[in-house]
Order: sequence, then C-alpha cells, then structure tokens
Amino acid sequence: MAISVGEKIPSSNLLKLGEDGPEHVSLDEITAGRKVVVFAVPGAYTPTCTQAHVPSFIRAKDALEAKGVQEIVCVAVNDPFVVHAWSEATNAEASGITMLSDSDGSFTKSIGMDFSAPPAGLFNRSARYSMLVEDQVVVILNKEESPGICETSAGETLLSQM
Repeated sequence: MAISVGEKIPSSNLLKLGEDGPEHVSLDEITAGRKVVVFAVPGAYTPTCTQAHVPSFIRAKDALEAKGVQEIVCVAVNDPFVVHAWSEATNAEASGITMLSDSDGSFTKSIGMDFSAPPAGLFNRSARYSMLVEDQVVVILNKEESPGICETSAGETLLSQM
C-alpha cells in the first residue's frame, strides 16, 4: 500500500556519490524538523524524467524556496554512479537539487511506490511522484497514473498546491 498524506516517511538510507565513492545519506536527517520536497523518477536518462520532471523542479526551485522549502530531493532507483552522471547531464545538482540513489529500491518499496514495466525494460523502479514533507510527515502527495507523464508530479503543480 502506498504512503499517504499524514503518514511519516520511513527511516531510509539513500546513496550519493562523494569524493571517495558512494556515501550513505539519511532521509531522516534531511527531513527531520525541515520542509523538504521529495520527488522520484522511474529512471535516470529516461525521456520524461530528463526532459520534463527534473527541469520542472529546477524551474520551480526559487519559488518553492520562497514558500519555505529548505531542500529539494530527487530519488531514482539507479546506482549512485548513474545518478551522479545524470545529475551532471541535467545540471540538477548545480541548480541546487539533491540527487539521491535508491539503488536497491528499498525506500521506494517501503512507501509502496515500486512498479515494473517489462515492455519498456523497467524492472523494480519507482513510480513518478512528488511530495512535500514537513518534519518527516507527508503533507502533499502527487502520484502520476502513468510513468511516461509528468503533470501531476511536476514542480509547478506542487508549487501551486502550497
């Protein structure tokens, strides 16, 4: 069952590529006592993720921060090396988006957002969603019905709901 508004996000460690290789990043530490946007993509380098979803949060970043958002986190079920390269290719991290890897999909599964689409070659990936988390509790949640669409979960949509 998918996480819903009013629920606390589960304790999770994600990965980020650091100077000495992959580093664990605690989602608890990122969200405790803070207002944070978390959005997830089905896969790094996929067309909708690269051309629509990440750019929507880059465009909305300043306006989200003006509404009190302290960090914007993108989660992808890819290894941290791919997520890092994709971050550079999209200019996401340089634009202030925190790009994190859920390499084994454990966070994604724990919030019930996992799916597979064999015809597209996507297995054990994340549904496309965005959420506003305040002090570890989901306040707004937007999940796309189809992984190839980015409307409900776009940065501008979340901004309009705040």
